[in-house]
Amino acid sequence: MTIERKVGMGIAGQPSGDAANVADVFSTTVYTANNTGQTITNGIDLAGEGGLVWTKARDGTVHSALTDTVRGNTKYLKSGSNAIEATTTVGITAFNNNGYSLGADNTWLFNVNNSYISNYVSWTFRKKEKFFTCLTYTGNGVSGREIAHSLDTDIGMIVIKRTDSTNSWVVGHRGSGSYWASATLRLNTTAQGVSNGEFNALTASYFKVTNAVDVNANGGTYVAYVFADNSSEDAEDQMIKCGSYTGSSSDVVVNLGWEPQFVLIKNATSSSNWAILDTLRGMPHGDGNSLVADGSAAENGALGADNLVNPIADGFIAKSGKTATNQNSSSTHIYMAIRAPMMKEPEAATDVFAVTTRNVANDSKAPEFKSTFPVDMALRKWNTTDHTLIVSRLNQAKSMQTATTSAEVNFSSAMFDYNNGWSSNASGANTDLTSWMWKRAKGYMDCVCYSGNATSGRTVAHSLSVVPEMIWVKARDSGGQSWRVYNASSGATHGLNLNGDNAAFALNRLWNDTAPTNSSFTVGNHGSTNDSSLTYIAYLFATLAGISKVGSYTGNGSYQTINCGFSAGSRFILIKRTDATGDWYVWDSVRGIVAGNDPHFILNTNAGDVTNDDSIDPANAGFIVNQVSATNINVSSGTYIFYAIA
Repeated sequence: MTIERKVGMGIAGQPSGDAANVADVFSTTVYTANNTGQTITNGIDLAGEGGLVWTKARDGTVHSALTDTVRGNTKYLKSGSNAIEATTTVGITAFNNNGYSLGADNTWLFNVNNSYISNYVSWTFRKKEKFFTCLTYTGNGVSGREIAHSLDTDIGMIVIKRTDSTNSWVVGHRGSGSYWASATLRLNTTAQGVSNGEFNALTASYFKVTNAVDVNANGGTYVAYVFADNSSEDAEDQMIKCGSYTGSSSDVVVNLGWEPQFVLIKNATSSSNWAILDTLRGMPHGDGNSLVADGSAAENGALGADNLVNPIADGFIAKSGKTATNQNSSSTHIYMAIRAPMMKEPEAATDVFAVTTRNVANDSKAPEFKSTFPVDMALRKWNTTDHTLIVSRLNQAKSMQTATTSAEVNFSSAMFDYNNGWSSNASGANTDLTSWMWKRAKGYMDCVCYSGNATSGRTVAHSLSVVPEMIWVKARDSGGQSWRVYNASSGATHGLNLNGDNAAFALNRLWNDTAPTNSSFTVGNHGSTNDSSLTYIAYLFATLAGISKVGSYTGNGSYQTINCGFSAGSRFILIKRTDATGDWYVWDSVRGIVAGNDPHFILNTNAGDVTNDDSIDPANAGFIVNQVSATNINVSSGTYIFYAIA
């Protein structure tokens, strides 16, 4: 961790908080098979702590493969089949302290690294109290047999498979009935819940099974995957919830208290698939990517790419008319949801921001714009005359222009299903295309989608956990509404236009004259922020010590150092004059922040890079602004806002 991060948090060598961090116990990874062996690095300590790796081919009709540390890396089960446990040495070859290793899996039986399939996703669950555990046991045929577990909290869902016989996967879920005996489900089928009498008690320290052959036949061998429900835990420590909701003829909002990154949903009262949705492959406000646990269907092969579930800052929306996720008012749907990785502040700016030129060797195995993290929002621009596009994970396959009032348009090649960047599949072989990339993180940056209701004072929840100091809002489906910008220095009584050079202007219908809080921001009834017929996207930015700085300064007519609290200067700088007209200027360290001319571009025009002025100079603490007529970013007595990233 950088010195400025330690100082900013008032600590000496300790990261910010030892609170629960979902990124330590769960990860979604997408990868391309190579048929020769590869290492999956996801930050999950399987070697030391243990856990489960659940793998599914995205573009092949093969079953999910489940491997865990209690049975060993050579043992496999298929979630969509009642088949007995199988053994292989060509699948997962090792559990590591930061992921796992894959062998040369050239068989069609296990399919975790088979190049004939190509694209895979894996979900890794680490064993941890109050989150997940897995265990094995041998049945004794005695009804009421107690089996201890290590969750130390309420069980939310339990999945049991007999490994030595062709028995179905048994699922007990807290949302399906008292003691779950009234509605036990089968993971390998689409059947609705039935009363099979397989569980008769579940506690924070054990579960009690009957003598049913699926869970406790004498001499049978079993594996149990036990998922917690954190409803009784402190809100800031919650990582997983299991619950239920009743379907409707309209959209259903499921309140979790936080935004999910992974959701498993089953219609418990009708025949339907087990839907698996995650934000890495795409769970946007629009058509996304679905897989099922109960069969071998490829991605979108069973449930299609329909708009099934929309994540929101405090839960998710189950879209109407979907059998698996929101059938009708007589349907009960159960879910298991895992929290988005916004529980801990980042420790370095390179973990959450990157700027790079295009990777011209782009193919399906590598993103066009590379980073070291999953990208949540990005700007993209050619160095020549061209509009700056803004794209994001929450509305992937769509784009908008920062310099116009245009509505979002289809951009099918804008995909975020990478752990290390994003792609737009631009044509040509040159590198004149640049992208600036952000990862959402606590205290740093967030993205929110919402629907307008035209009610003044409407609050929109966010996950930033601090008060945002700058917010960009755009109506997604209207071509006549400007980008509106809130900035703390101008206050909630004023606004700015990202697509224009206007000075700050007073308009109480934008933010309802109400400053944002650490959990929500407020909008009025203006069409650009809250029309009842429109949907919106908001990007929220904040100061995080040593990583980002949202601030303001007054010009002095010559030059001055803007102190951002950094130690090695700024990699990204955005400046806008607010007391008079002035463009939104952007500089970055890839194109050059040097003691000389510094290329820049302008968010509110489609002009190409300007390369012949020296408006900015480097400074370890932040950056230096010079007064030159080309940009006028340091006019005497002028007021300016800025956003910088270390």
